[in-house]
Amino acid sequence: MITEIRSRLQFLEEVGLGYLTLDRAAPTLSGGEAQRIRLAAQLGSNLQGVCYVLDEPTIGLHPRDNGILLNALHKLGDKGNTLVVVEHDEDTIRRAEHIIDIGPGAGRRGGRLIAQGTVQDLSAQPDSLTGRYLAQPMSHPMQARRAVALMRGTPSGPSLKVGAAHLHNLRQVDVHIPLQRLVAVTGVSGSGKSTLARDVLLTNVQAAVAQRSTAAGRAVQAAGGHPTWVGCQSLAGFEAIDRVLEVDQTPIGKTPRSCPATYIGFWDTIRKLFTETLEAKARGYAAARFSFNTGDGRCHACEGQGMRTIEMSFLPDVKVPCDVCHGARFNAETLAVTWRGKSIGDVLQMEVDEAVGFFASMPSIAHPLQLLQDVGLGYLTLGQPSPTLSGGEAQRIKLVTELSKVRDDITRRGNRAPHTLYV
Repeated sequence: MITEIRSRLQFLEEVGLGYLTLDRAAPTLSGGEAQRIRLAAQLGSNLQGVCYVLDEPTIGLHPRDNGILLNALHKLGDKGNTLVVVEHDEDTIRRAEHIIDIGPGAGRRGGRLIAQGTVQDLSAQPDSLTGRYLAQPMSHPMQARRAVALMRGTPSGPSLKVGAAHLHNLRQVDVHIPLQRLVAVTGVSGSGKSTLARDVLLTNVQAAVAQRSTAAGRAVQAAGGHPTWVGCQSLAGFEAIDRVLEVDQTPIGKTPRSCPATYIGFWDTIRKLFTETLEAKARGYAAARFSFNTGDGRCHACEGQGMRTIEMSFLPDVKVPCDVCHGARFNAETLAVTWRGKSIGDVLQMEVDEAVGFFASMPSIAHPLQLLQDVGLGYLTLGQPSPTLSGGEAQRIKLVTELSKVRDDITRRGNRAPHTLYV
């Protein structure tokens, strides 16, 4: 028994988790720590002939931890196993025995095999974006760095001041976070970055802003009071913050009915646009007619999903395009109504890059579309089902959703943009 216990502890040490206590609660672990614990469990299984598929295992890891992780993965391979790794990390790509490069773009512009082989093979392939960056890293045409005035090593301008943060791995940490700047929290995996940013900063600033939303809360803050701080002894400088928003990588929707157009919120405006056409008025169609979730306008065969689920005995269900609407989600009568030559179904299947120009005369629609293009999501279709989006795509759509709300807030506040803290 002692031998087995020692071997398992040895695996935890090999993946760089020697600092953890054995009674550490799982919810308090960082993403990188939990990932490496799962890897240590596989290292200790002594299995052979297994094909491991890992989706971005280095995500959130410090470069020091990358090396530890890659060494552990190679040990799995040395035991006679196969590892298929989806990864953007340069160190992982360079240490792979075989690389498969898919592209050239994203969404409908991708899906082709561009190159495969070694790093040299990819670098020699002119169509490979990955090979181009491996051969010669890109130099960013960055704007000049915005200065942060320092006094004895700490920001002297407006900033959030966290005092004696002591949650999880944090040991009485005093931090100054300059306002109106991009601030990065870095360090090795498990050092307390997420604890500081989410569990201490985000939690406490949210509580302070929420307290200010009531008359009683404003009176308390005017008298120098504050909420009970969580994980720290003090927090100062939160008075300048109007809103606090967290943007993470959790999925934005679990059903095909959710898509970028509905999540960001401009789909209702598009429906009203079609309602105001002469054809829709002649037919007596209201906005509900152009909903693919309810009403008489949607395709009744697939109930507005554009896909049909075929149940397979003893096998996973298979999704196929609807054979009635062919993925358009609406019935023929609804699709007969057009705006500038496009039906409501055509709009759903339109890419963001095309839609920006198509709706250029409608600022309430064009603005969020332009933001989608600005964050690199011009290849997405407006009706792409949310479950098919990657974590990075979902994260950027959340960011666009919040950025598109700023215009409304500026209108309400009389041309003063709200000071938002994005975590």
